[in-house]
Amino acid sequence: MIGLLQRVTQARVDVDSCSVGGIGRGLLVLVGVQRGDDEARARRLLERLLGYRVFPDAAGRMNLSVRDVGGGLLLVPQFTLAADTRKGMRASFTSAAAPEEGARLFALLLEWAREVHAPVASGRFGADMQVSLVNDGPVTFWLET
Repeated sequence: MIGLLQRVTQARVDVDSCSVGGIGRGLLVLVGVQRGDDEARARRLLERLLGYRVFPDAAGRMNLSVRDVGGGLLLVPQFTLAADTRKGMRASFTSAAAPEEGARLFALLLEWAREVHAPVASGRFGADMQVSLVNDGPVTFWLET
């Protein structure tokens, strides 16, 4: 699984001009599911998201996680992260999980996140979403499991 993690001061997702999820300070994570991903990889991604040290400590060093600062977590499904862009002028999505499997693993990731952290918000799988954010830093990391 892929998580494109962005430290934000605020972020939200709209579908059909209605807000479906939003957070204040925390992490916006675009989530991509690849062929062969499974529950173990989803669990590992969640562990990394909640524990990855991207927030500054008192000395200004990135030593604190979203858990440490009590920040929000906004998970947004984005199958295009699984694109193969190495050749040509058009992305190939052969490495992306089938939509049903992507939806299942994203739903599990979201469920598990809500069991162990708050606040947690999300986008809507398969929807045309408008994502807005204020990237803090900017700080952006690509995580893969």
